[in-house]
Amino acid sequence: MTATFDEVRDLTVAGGPIRLYSGGRADAPPVLLLHGAMLDTAELDWMHVAPALAEHFRVLAIDLPRHGGSRPWPGRVDQALLQRIVIGLLDQLGVEQTALVGLSMGGGVSIGTALDHPERVSAAVLLAPGGLGARRPAQFLTWLSTRTPGLLRATTAWLARSPRAVRRSFVDNLQHGAGTPGIERAVELAEREAEQKHRHREPALDDWQALAYGPWAMRTNFLTELHRMAVPTLWVRGTADPLVLQPELDAAVAAAPGARMEVLPDAGHVSTLDQPDRVAALVREFLTEHAEAPGAGR
Repeated sequence: MTATFDEVRDLTVAGGPIRLYSGGRADAPPVLLLHGAMLDTAELDWMHVAPALAEHFRVLAIDLPRHGGSRPWPGRVDQALLQRIVIGLLDQLGVEQTALVGLSMGGGVSIGTALDHPERVSAAVLLAPGGLGARRPAQFLTWLSTRTPGLLRATTAWLARSPRAVRRSFVDNLQHGAGTPGIERAVELAEREAEQKHRHREPALDDWQALAYGPWAMRTNFLTELHRMAVPTLWVRGTADPLVLQPELDAAVAAAPGARMEVLPDAGHVSTLDQPDRVAALVREFLTEHAEAPGAGR
């Protein structure tokens, strides 16, 4: 049990360790929460939203590989593996179909899973999802940094030894800054994650992020595939998000059949910390409409 979830279990999924968190009634419609990259974990991103959703749904969340309790993971952790983990987890739990709620990298994993396995996904809420757009700002320089030997591990070491830098990053990128509800807990979890990454000699960027970049164009761009989206989707962005821009979200909503969009005034990239009550309400309303049938499982 944690401050956010009722139960914690450690499983082996797709050949590696996955920490599973759960809450809510076992007979309620299931929803799987997928967190973002770098220093994010299930407890950090969903600390406010998961308890609110657990009043209405069977809430499941995992630490993705090389995050939180899902360590160590050898080899390359790419989009294909992350999707295998999602489907393998559902199989292991006996869940026939679930809603997905993904933030940033977790949003990209949710998009790919919904595209490739629509029969397993009742609906998807995509919060500032990664994997949209043909090019990113500083495309070549970012790609070059991912290919510079030792740079990303050096960045991890620096973050682990610089708690002030971790705190400053959070405070500067949340719209309420130091007044954000739960900011002390969020910073504590992020600092712990930085220490864990350093201890396990992991790079600062996830493989998912690094592999998405080519020198001149993105290798991961779901915009070209969204015309075949067969599940209901809600796309959410904060107006102050510096990472996922409005034209990208507009293009995604235009491409995905029946998609809806919600823009959160004065929210940044991690809207689950900036405006958790609004995010929880949006997720609850959308999933109540589209994901009412409970999935079987244990």
